[in-house]
Amino acid sequence: MTVQTIPAIEDMTQFQRAELMEELWKAMSNRPEGIDIPERHRLILEERRAAVERGEIDYIDWEDAKRQIRSQIK
Repeated sequence: MTVQTIPAIEDMTQFQRAELMEELWKAMSNRPEGIDIPERHRLILEERRAAVERGEIDYIDWEDAKRQIRSQIK
């Protein structure tokens, strides 16, 4: 999919929308310093990091999380 051939979002298939999102994410993640994070998001992340450090919550590896999600939707 190229910029010149991108149809209107409402005319895209689900696959085309996902493909577009993936390409946008790749482009954005190449320059993370250019992405402004809303203050409320930063505060939430700081709260969660502090809770992990205090041992109040835990997290799992991203690959494990994807496996769990996939097993739940099958």
